Amino acid sequence: STKNQAFTYSLNFFVPVQNSRGHTYTLVLMVTSTAIGGTLQYGYNLAIMNAPTVFIQNFVNETFLERWGIQFGVYEVTLIWTFIVSIFSLGGFIGALIAGPMSVRFGRKKTMLLNNVFLLSSSLLALLSRTAKSFEMIIISRFLVGINAGISMNVQPMYFGESAPKHLRGAVSLSSAVFTSFGLVLGQVVSLKELLGSEPCWQYLLASNAIPGFIQLLTLPWFPESPRYLLIDCGDKEACLIALQRLRGCEVQKEELDEILQEQNETKGERAKQPWELFTDRSVRWQLITVAVLSSAMQLCGNDSIYFYASYVFQEAGISASQIQYVTIGTGMCEFTACILCNLLIERLGRRLMLMGGYVLMTGWAIVFTVNMVTWMPYLSMACIFTYILSFGMGPAGVTGILPTEIFNQTSRPAAYMTAGSLMWLNLFIIGMIFPFLVSGLGQYCFVPFGAVCLLTALYIQMVLPETKGKTISMITKEFYRLNYRGQVKMDIEGKHAQYQLGEIFHSTAL
Repeated sequence: STKNQAFTYSLNFFVPVQNSRGHTYTLVLMVTSTAIGGTLQYGYNLAIMNAPTVFIQNFVNETFLERWGIQFGVYEVTLIWTFIVSIFSLGGFIGALIAGPMSVRFGRKKTMLLNNVFLLSSSLLALLSRTAKSFEMIIISRFLVGINAGISMNVQPMYFGESAPKHLRGAVSLSSAVFTSFGLVLGQVVSLKELLGSEPCWQYLLASNAIPGFIQLLTLPWFPESPRYLLIDCGDKEACLIALQRLRGCEVQKEELDEILQEQNETKGERAKQPWELFTDRSVRWQLITVAVLSSAMQLCGNDSIYFYASYVFQEAGISASQIQYVTIGTGMCEFTACILCNLLIERLGRRLMLMGGYVLMTGWAIVFTVNMVTWMPYLSMACIFTYILSFGMGPAGVTGILPTEIFNQTSRPAAYMTAGSLMWLNLFIIGMIFPFLVSGLGQYCFVPFGAVCLLTALYIQMVLPETKGKTISMITKEFYRLNYRGQVKMDIEGKHAQYQLGEIFHSTAL
């Protein structure tokens, strides 16, 4: 538009185009501050619930006995414990549903800050639950921290993808998965009996998630909002320019401004879409199907279920019960290492190869694990556990969260993350409910369905998903156009002779 062209010309007058990339210290610190109070919480809050299982079950039993003189059996206590654990997924589902409207109404950064209200409320309830002799406070606490995780798992990748330059977009967005796996390891370490995993300290363990939240509240306000949100959603051109200058550490590149202005021009006059509107919009049909398939596969692939067998396999391999808690930390370290490797390789190998390769490897290891469950060689089972987790971390764990940012434009992106997040949490809840029945019904063949999911997902990626590395949203949209309008008249593509250029790798921000 004429208005956007005038803005571009004025920027070119006041902002000289430079070839220097400047420094990315502000971007790195922004990523760290956001992720510490964001996706780190998801992994951390999953891990800290393993150690106090027996202690909280005894607390539930003692509470019922003191209140009503009822002595619960194993079944009743296990049922309440299962509800305490499962309510986290329900909270995550609710958080995913409200993440989109919050990110549109308040912006990406403010949503992350407001999200700490749920976290700190949860920590306070967990801390006081033992004094108040109320296991109901633990249930509410887990529900609230689930909402916190659901919001951060959706808004944080969106914030990162919109703030990073094109050549770093994959690595920066993937840092969400890196911090999730780091939170898992941190939770496993803090849950050791020598730290907070003992009977007198379990309430402090559940409340310890407040510390990362406080760190975020103290640091994140000093960093800028998403430049794309400022320009496209708020129409604040000056704030967008200032944010870009701070995040890049140098004067703004003309090419990057042109890309943002092009997206603004394409979505001009459009309001942020709701999830149900995406289902009726043919122009994003295959993008939506892709996000739905990959978000569901991330939970249905069996990676979380592999932890179910970990302690049993380690014990059968001859590791003493007192040492298993330390060996289990190795599973978290394995996923953390894999996510770091994925972060280093994603801009070199691309999203499509990393995703498809991860699922193909997981299919192979599921087959080996199933065969070994029949023949039973403990050390081979141990190797399968670590390699399965490694394959998951190298692809699906990190790349899946990047895709909604790259294949949806600014008006559709929040709704796409709501859909992806809702499916992820819903499938996490479903797999948690049906997995015990799979074990009892299929026995040693319980990983056959997971292997089938991985294989079908790999085939879908091969047939449908285009490579998004180093491409603008306009270029990616044109590739999906061929699927969305197959057999119809081709649209008039401006700049159809534009050459695709590989993004340049910049290793100093690979976390």
